[in-house]
Amino acid sequence: MIKSSTEIPNIRSIGRIRTGVQKPPRHWSVSKETGTLIIDPEYAPGLMGIKAGDEIVVLFCFDRSEPFTSDLLLQQPPHLGGEQRGVFATCSPKRPNPLGMSILKVTAVRESRLEVAGVDMHDGTPVLDIKPNVKA
Repeated sequence: MIKSSTEIPNIRSIGRIRTGVQKPPRHWSVSKETGTLIIDPEYAPGLMGIKAGDEIVVLFCFDRSEPFTSDLLLQQPPHLGGEQRGVFATCSPKRPNPLGMSILKVTAVRESRLEVAGVDMHDGTPVLDIKPNVKA
């Protein structure tokens, strides 16, 4: 097990994703799946300004990933035909910090819920943050 030299305090979920997806696609960019981001009531005012048609960056926790060990620093993503890469050159959920990021399209906003398309997460995955997808 690799130990971190820096602890980061105050990370907590702001909600969860609900989706009927049985096996999430490998990446948001190839996903046709939909779901609902259910934001905890105390964070719901933070959704003000998000509207249908927007793209949002969703940061989440790979809460079902196995604990990270040094043998996972090099991985072979299945969609690359066995080519080996360092974990930081992949989107693998097997990471030193189990953080994921997806760019999702908002299809509807209902109080503390965002209907989204492009889902590549398991049902119940903790949502850590939402940001606008700002393109330069």
